[in-house]
Amino acid sequence: MRECSDILAELESWYARESTRHLHATVQEALEPLLETAFGYHLLQIGHTRDQPLYGNSRIRHRAYLAPAQGAAVSLIAQHDELPIESDSVDVVIAHHSLDFTQRPHEVLRELQRVLTPHGQLLLVGFNPLAAGCGVRRLRGLAGHPLWQALSPVSARRLLDWLRLLGLEIQSLRYLHPLPVTGQGRIARYAQQANQWSQKIPLPLGELYLVHAVKQVGGRVLPVRRSLQGPRLIGLTVPKPAAAPRGDHAA
Repeated sequence: MRECSDILAELESWYARESTRHLHATVQEALEPLLETAFGYHLLQIGHTRDQPLYGNSRIRHRAYLAPAQGAAVSLIAQHDELPIESDSVDVVIAHHSLDFTQRPHEVLRELQRVLTPHGQLLLVGFNPLAAGCGVRRLRGLAGHPLWQALSPVSARRLLDWLRLLGLEIQSLRYLHPLPVTGQGRIARYAQQANQWSQKIPLPLGELYLVHAVKQVGGRVLPVRRSLQGPRLIGLTVPKPAAAPRGDHAA
């Protein structure tokens, strides 16, 4: 748990830098159209940036943030590979870097699939190991940087294969920000324009990738492996129905 807390603090500090702050805004912008059309009773974000939730544009009323340690927005404390939530109970899961700093990526994905309702939506953000920036981070890890020593990114291609095996249908894959954007000058504007253009084509150039997948009905049923001494799974109560999408009127 101490190691998880250190990784949380290091990644939050990295996202707060001037040179990387734009990445979080880019992820929010990419998630916005997906969250606007995602409906249900419960939304869960799982991640490593505890004071920067990504679900602000969601219309789902009940939203929870799960992380391995306490934080400003955290409402559940647990490991990503052992979610204390009942199966088939969450309509939307945002997984932010939940695979990048774990030695058990398969178990994390199994848990994400397990807690999703049938037709539930998974929005997964991770570091792209093919990006130039990821190579730099690995070199920094070899030099002893504690955050990047723990980095173990999963390629998007491998991730898509794993998700299909778990009965999740891929809806889209986007790569975000191949070029760094700093400052307000001409170079920064050109980089921003290049990033916007690159996001329209499926080239694996971005620092991050965003995968949108949907859990299929009749997919694999994953057994819940819990010790008899372990904590009970949390049952999420169903609140009042959410508001209808904009533009929908009763006949």
